[in-house]
Amino acid sequence: MKKIITILLISLIFPSMAKAFTVKHNFLVTVGIFDASKTQFSYTLNPHDYKVASKVMTNGFFNAVYPFEANYITSGKIKSSQMVTLDYNYEAKSKFNTRTKKVFYENGKPIYQVATKNGKEKRKEFTPSPTPADTFDLQTVIAKIAKQYNEVSFCDSTLKVYDGRRRFDVVFKDEGTENLTANEHSFYSGKASKCSMHIKKILSEDDDELWEFSANKPIYFWIARDTKTNHPFIAKIFIKDTPLGELTAHTTDISIEE
Repeated sequence: MKKIITILLISLIFPSMAKAFTVKHNFLVTVGIFDASKTQFSYTLNPHDYKVASKVMTNGFFNAVYPFEANYITSGKIKSSQMVTLDYNYEAKSKFNTRTKKVFYENGKPIYQVATKNGKEKRKEFTPSPTPADTFDLQTVIAKIAKQYNEVSFCDSTLKVYDGRRRFDVVFKDEGTENLTANEHSFYSGKASKCSMHIKKILSEDDDELWEFSANKPIYFWIARDTKTNHPFIAKIFIKDTPLGELTAHTTDISIEE
């Protein structure tokens, strides 16, 4: 009887994780006055596995000047609420170059990667993390936050990340709720939870200007729940300062598979 009651309580608290589901987003990303890119993003969760996939394509003026397309796929296992990365693949094509990268893991830790540029292959060994880390790539971080929000409806958390070169914390904070209004770019209208994501450096990388920029710019995102399935989706993303002005990822539409 106690076991039956426990199972019923768990099913009531965490109903959305009883079976696998996939949430797919389409974004239109604007930077300053430009429609910079079209991005597809999806995450898949079930009690034992996860997958995160992103596809970024330049759009409009950016695509005319510098056509670019990239695909990122991360997948892994969920063991005792821990996400263990098993596979990471990256492919990108620009006007002049084609690049790929595959990371090989052992017990969730990256051992080495094989990268190519225009067919020329290069292998890189990873050194162990100098301090403890929860994960080794940002897409797994997104999967962790999606799982957390799906279960308890808040963002607050700090995740320790080591990408083989840098050790940093990704800090998420709840910023309250806001009402979003649909417009020519976004379909969603209604209440959404506002969260912030900030990268906190642990190791110094003073010679890396791009890293300095990205580590000091908080990213804000709004999470809403689908009215039919109750699964969470990203309704909007915003970065106030970039070299070309404000960046907004407008969620043009979503689809959910169960």
